[in-house]
Amino acid sequence: MANGKKKRSKKKLFIFGGLGLLLLVVVILVVASGNKEVIVSVQTEKVEKKTITQIVSATGKINPVEQVVITPEVTGEIVELPVKEGAKVNRGTLLIRIKPDIYLAQRDRAQAQLESARANLKVREANLIQVKAEYERMKELYEKGLASDQELEISKSGYLQSEGQYESQKASVTQAQGSLREADENLAKTTIYSPLNGTVSALNVELGERVLGSGFSQGTNIMTVADLDKMEATVDVDENDVVLVSVGDTARVRIDAFRGREFLGIVTQIGNSAKTSGFGTQDEVVNFEVKIQLIDSIPEIRPGMSCDADIETETRVDVIAVPIQSVTARTLPPKEGEENTNGKKGPQEVVFIVNENVANVISVETGISDDTHIEIISGLEGNETVVSGSYRAISKELEDGTKVSIQGGEGQARKGNRPPTE
Repeated sequence: MANGKKKRSKKKLFIFGGLGLLLLVVVILVVASGNKEVIVSVQTEKVEKKTITQIVSATGKINPVEQVVITPEVTGEIVELPVKEGAKVNRGTLLIRIKPDIYLAQRDRAQAQLESARANLKVREANLIQVKAEYERMKELYEKGLASDQELEISKSGYLQSEGQYESQKASVTQAQGSLREADENLAKTTIYSPLNGTVSALNVELGERVLGSGFSQGTNIMTVADLDKMEATVDVDENDVVLVSVGDTARVRIDAFRGREFLGIVTQIGNSAKTSGFGTQDEVVNFEVKIQLIDSIPEIRPGMSCDADIETETRVDVIAVPIQSVTARTLPPKEGEENTNGKKGPQEVVFIVNENVANVISVETGISDDTHIEIISGLEGNETVVSGSYRAISKELEDGTKVSIQGGEGQARKGNRPPTE
């Protein structure tokens, strides 16, 4: 019995002793790791002077610079349609003729009314001449005392009445002339000619079809005539970017149908009215329409093709630049005697430069950017070694004075958008 108790006591002693030793080892490891320096792995790049071109990207459609939607102003049946879709036409080429019978009848009726009004005017004129002569004779008799006041008043009244009838008939003639001009105009509108040199890019009617005029409604869209030798990209630019775009800016347009090829263009027009989609929802988007005329258009380009455009809004040559991802935002502690670094409050744009494997934070002022680099207006002088990666290291791990290890030599700028800053 005694031996059994001694064995159990020794067993407990070994167990508790082992646990104590294990706890001691853990404590020693924790203390040792607490005293170990944190070294962050980074990639770097040399600060150099570069040419920075600021780009505004947008998407849209290809359209002709000049195109006209043909809509008739009179209603009737198509009796002549000498063109087909895709046909080349010149200014003045006959496009369509609408049955003119009813408009010929209206013109003839207006012509007859005008002739009748002119004939009545001649009658009124002759009557006025006669009445006026009688009135003049009555005035002479009155002055000689051979006519009474009543006779003079009656003669004068007849003269004034005839004069009024004559003037009224003159107005009727003018009205009839206007009706005739209107009838002639409507008759002329039954024939439509091409307003420009171009191509019938769309034909929506057939011979014998009845079309509606635009006098009381929108009218029938008969066809579209466009100059396909001059094409433009109509793109939607975000409201935050449109203020950067100016008429005359160079643009590079990529059309989906011609992959791998870029077309040079010039911004010719910037919309003044916003185009809003998703109004009143979380997906509300406000864009402005920008037109870019293609300088090197080709015949294979067709209206309605989808396209992307990169508008070069500004270029600065020989400026200090760093990779876009090198710039982040930090709230820096105030220097002695200052409220904050450079007198600024809140988060500031900063970069980390490396000196002897130590990262130091530098406050900077940035300018324009392209796909890979951003201009540094102040804060750097050039030839510094700036941290260019990783994004986690730049945005979270690095602090002023953090020791670093440079991986793979000087890192290269990553192409893409600037990462979000904290």
